[in-house]
Amino acid sequence: MDLGPHAFYIWTSYGVVFALLVVIIFWLIYDGHRLARIYKDLEERGVTRRSSKASSPKDRG
Repeated sequence: MDLGPHAFYIWTSYGVVFALLVVIIFWLIYDGHRLARIYKDLEERGVTRRSSKASSPKDRG
């Protein structure tokens, strides 16, 4: 494959994009685990989410 005189720029661009995608994927995995630990800690302390309660329209007003 002949990329001409711009081969270095092209391969460097691909490398940077690949590295950024890897970093983003690992960050998302790490952040998901971190949030799961936070939610578990909150649930153990008795804090519940408002959306988990079954509320009827008469409870609102």
